[in-house]
Amino acid sequence: MTKVGDTMDFAPEPRVVANDSHLADPRGAGKECAESLTKWFESRIPASLELADGSVFQGFSFGHPESTSGEVVFNTGMVGYPESLTDPSYAGQILVVTYPMVGNYGVPAEERDLLGMLAEFESDKIHLKAIVISDYSFCASHYSANSTLGQWLMRHKVPAIYGVDTRALTKHIRNLGAVLGKLAISGSVPALSLPQYNPNEVNLVAEVSRRETQVYLPPSSKESKKQCHILAVDCGMKNNIVRYLVNVLGVKLTVVPWDYDFTADQFDGLFLSNGPGDPTKVMATVEHVRTVMQQRPSTPIFGICLGNQILGLAAGATTYKMKFGNRGMNQPVIDMRTTRCYITPQNHGFAIDSTSLPANWMPFMVNANDGSNEGIIHALRPWFSVQFHPEACGGPTDTSFLFDHFIRNVSEPMSATVTTIPYSIPVIYRKVLVLGSGGLTIGQAGEFDYSGSQCIKALREEGVQSIVINPNIATVQTSWGMADKVYFLPVTPEFVTEVIKRERPDGIFCTFGGQTGLNCGVQLEEQGIFEKYNVKVLGTQISAIMMTEDRELFSQAVAECGYMVAESACCTTIPEAVDAANKIGYPVLVRAAFALGGLGSGFAANETEVRQLCQQAFVNSPQVIVDKSLKGWKELEYEVVRDANNNCITVCNMENFDPMGIHTGDSIVIAPSQTLTNAEYFRLRECALKVVRHLGVVGECNIQYAVDPFSQEFRIIEVNARLSRSSALASKATGYPLAYVAAKLGLGSDLVT
Repeated sequence: MTKVGDTMDFAPEPRVVANDSHLADPRGAGKECAESLTKWFESRIPASLELADGSVFQGFSFGHPESTSGEVVFNTGMVGYPESLTDPSYAGQILVVTYPMVGNYGVPAEERDLLGMLAEFESDKIHLKAIVISDYSFCASHYSANSTLGQWLMRHKVPAIYGVDTRALTKHIRNLGAVLGKLAISGSVPALSLPQYNPNEVNLVAEVSRRETQVYLPPSSKESKKQCHILAVDCGMKNNIVRYLVNVLGVKLTVVPWDYDFTADQFDGLFLSNGPGDPTKVMATVEHVRTVMQQRPSTPIFGICLGNQILGLAAGATTYKMKFGNRGMNQPVIDMRTTRCYITPQNHGFAIDSTSLPANWMPFMVNANDGSNEGIIHALRPWFSVQFHPEACGGPTDTSFLFDHFIRNVSEPMSATVTTIPYSIPVIYRKVLVLGSGGLTIGQAGEFDYSGSQCIKALREEGVQSIVINPNIATVQTSWGMADKVYFLPVTPEFVTEVIKRERPDGIFCTFGGQTGLNCGVQLEEQGIFEKYNVKVLGTQISAIMMTEDRELFSQAVAECGYMVAESACCTTIPEAVDAANKIGYPVLVRAAFALGGLGSGFAANETEVRQLCQQAFVNSPQVIVDKSLKGWKELEYEVVRDANNNCITVCNMENFDPMGIHTGDSIVIAPSQTLTNAEYFRLRECALKVVRHLGVVGECNIQYAVDPFSQEFRIIEVNARLSRSSALASKATGYPLAYVAAKLGLGSDLVT
């Protein structure tokens, strides 16, 4: 893959480089390489971040070599630095990125879309004062990279510092609160001589808002018979808001400056945009909104971010400055209408005081972390707003439906949205059977012992008696004091049936013992054992498991979601497999269905190799899958958790160090991914949530992708509707106990509670 380095040398081999003004080329061997590396270390420009409380954090400059000052805040997003840096809501701030490595995928070209806006950015410039990171990737590895992050910052004259302990810095800000600070670059103005800029004393909206009114028309394919006309107030409006309203929803959009008097203008709906700073600095906008509410009470209003605070002030509520704000792409909010939880992108330091809301106004959304207000809604009028960014970019698009609600208020004023709170009669389980990990072999299956142990722990906490079937005494889950009762028997339909007859459990978990337990559960369902003995399958149902295990059913389900798997065919004989390979075209991947860890799989370049692989595969499985080879594509996976109320989250994503063609078990996996842009990361995340919901998974599952390293194309490889090997890795890497949570969800709990 082509790599863009800060030397402006586009050679594909890795290089140790610094920023453009201090080049060092370590290519060579021995003494020359060591001297070059030493020269690079000595050429780094020292820099320091000095906070108002006297704390100093040392690092090195990699952006514009000029000192600056502002308010120091942090962002918890893993991707999306080009989008965040160009978000006008960051005006006046020094941004600390908590993700440890930044710059991996570089910065795309500054090309404009059909609306005349920069296609990959949220405005025409970088608005923040400076950026602070832990580890900077001097070499960008992505097909879309036009420059490195450092080169881009230099062009826009934005200072930056790396080598900072951002974890310690973030913890300090959380304890202290958002704090003023100075970024001092060696060779520039020292901190003592640098005046302190305080964005809280400035009307930042006046600085970032456009100066003239602009009108955007939708593409002809999106025009409707009765086109909605939306007037948007630009308080620092992100490009993607315009793109979503115009390109996706097909509205005519008039965007006006923040202080424009729109009270006498003609429009169907009023939109209040995001923006930086204190909402009380934009009282001119607040008064205009209040006038519209008084004179045109039937006109729908929708606000986001700063627009939420403006609507609140116009209604008569008050706002306050938060201790350190909410900035990132993973903030959970609760919809007060349904108790559904959504993961949202946010960037704000002020919030509405919910206790100050006047009559007929009520909280719409609430932050699940700190309980702060995340939105307000009027009981009688078509007015609502949210504190987060439904349009995302960067971040997840889980709440984009709010734009549709707004447009529905405009186009169908008599419609009434009905929302209900999910409820089901609680089921009390007395005794639950857990299918264990089965026999261990060298180098595998220990992960499933971990999953089963976590399941037993959850059962004990819920007061449910646990019965485990596992023939291996060398496991944690069969240790004394773990399960209430252990049967050292093979995990096969015959033995499990006998245990069911004897113990008469209320429920059974089939997804904690790997492929062995899963296959056993499928066979028991087909034999009618569960129905005969009134045993409830907990968590993901057998029908969903069978859909993921049968390639044809799985391909159909994926297609119904609008996505693609690699071209493939399911075969039960060697001649069928040979014929399928000839139709698909070589090379192909031949693998056994219903098999653990890719057993009996491999790549075939011709008919002879297909026959050889099939002979091995049919020993382990009655079915062979022949796939189109995606060798060389990047391999990624997402760990997904879903409850019975349709709350769904991705806990972790991982990227294989090696490309497709090398089995995961023989490779190195890195969590989280390192080479995905914001668009790619959340495109795959959105796909994962959509597919998992469609399949009806309850608990934890794993979805694997093949991603073309040179385009936006990707394929779904498979979905493991069970705890997989990577689940244990993800649990340890993130601290999120996937198996434990999956067991709780299977017993009826939900992700919100």
